[in-house]
Amino acid sequence: MNIAVIGAGPAGLMAAIQAAEGGGRITLFEHNPTIGRKLLVTGSSRCNLTNDAVAAEAYYCEDQAWMESFLAAFGVEEFRRAFDRLGIPTQKTDDGWYYPRSQSAQAVVEILGEELAKREVELRVATHVVTFSRKEETFEVENTSLGSHQSETFDQLVVGAGGKAYPELGSRGELFGALERLGHRVRSLLPALGPIFTELGVFKELQGQRFDVLASIWRGEEKLGQTTGNIILNQDGFNGPGVMNLSHLVALNPGAELTLQVNFIAPFWSDFADILTGQVANPCSLRAGLLRYFSPKSTDFFIRQAKLDPVAKLNALTEDQIRQLLAVTAEAKFQVTGAGSFRNSQVSVGGVPVGEVDPLSMGSRLIPGLYLVGETLDVVGPCGGFNLHFAFGSGYLAGMHLAGLQKQKSKERS
Repeated sequence: MNIAVIGAGPAGLMAAIQAAEGGGRITLFEHNPTIGRKLLVTGSSRCNLTNDAVAAEAYYCEDQAWMESFLAAFGVEEFRRAFDRLGIPTQKTDDGWYYPRSQSAQAVVEILGEELAKREVELRVATHVVTFSRKEETFEVENTSLGSHQSETFDQLVVGAGGKAYPELGSRGELFGALERLGHRVRSLLPALGPIFTELGVFKELQGQRFDVLASIWRGEEKLGQTTGNIILNQDGFNGPGVMNLSHLVALNPGAELTLQVNFIAPFWSDFADILTGQVANPCSLRAGLLRYFSPKSTDFFIRQAKLDPVAKLNALTEDQIRQLLAVTAEAKFQVTGAGSFRNSQVSVGGVPVGEVDPLSMGSRLIPGLYLVGETLDVVGPCGGFNLHFAFGSGYLAGMHLAGLQKQKSKERS
């Protein structure tokens, strides 16, 4: 069996490696001169692979049942076992984030490259796939390399060419047109996991300050989504996982009047509430109480905006004073003016709807022999390894299915 895999990102690499277990001829096309370029920048180059919190409801996906089926086939334990077999042991942080033991994305890429060579995958780097098409029961892949153009025929085709995020790393979404010509629907690609731009108002004073928060996006009285995580204020608004996980909701609602609500005190509200209500000994001043959780600059800002006395006893505040404090620390609202572009967003949302592929094999339900993996599909997860889990997992399931088909055909021939 002659199989083409387009894209040497996480999904394509895993698909090629697993498909090669079936003994057929695997050709992996990559536009860049090296493999895994986008993988190298993940997790601050430490490569955050997966997360204990991986679950269907964590992903933006049109069909939660589809995602549940996918994760039942390739959950966190399956992920760890697959990487152990490849010689990439993982370790977990206290908050459930998994990294390679090497703490190095470069090490992961080099091991995957060695696995390609070990399995005799034909790697075509610096090769641009122009388009592909269906010819009777085969696929014709047109590509250019070093100025020469050629057309090659394959029995099976895996498309893992990515979305549009990080275009400087080779993701440009150029092959979605070919999928449309084959009959697949393609939803518009939009940036996701990027900054959210807002009118900061007086909060401009806190530029450069970091917080752990509960953040939510609202369209009028409708809450579109919420997340917890770290944020940083900058001159244009907010960045960091606490807002990046919501940025796709801004992109999906162009022209809508959206509000970002930030609860700065949510992560330690229970502890803070005990101090407010006198449930702890040694009552302290308002300023001392806030200094438990915020920097001096942020503490003084919140007190000033709430128009309160910094030396007032925290457990002696009146209900009105508590409301004034919470209005600033727990109910801060910002008018959204936009979100990041493809250049400063980590992934893209959009692509082929998941319902058009089988969640256990990633095989197209419309085109026999076609497999769609990674950002080719309309799936996006939050920061923390969720998107790498889906990319590697979709590639793994596609590759395993192809390997099984090859072994079955080999048995039939014998």
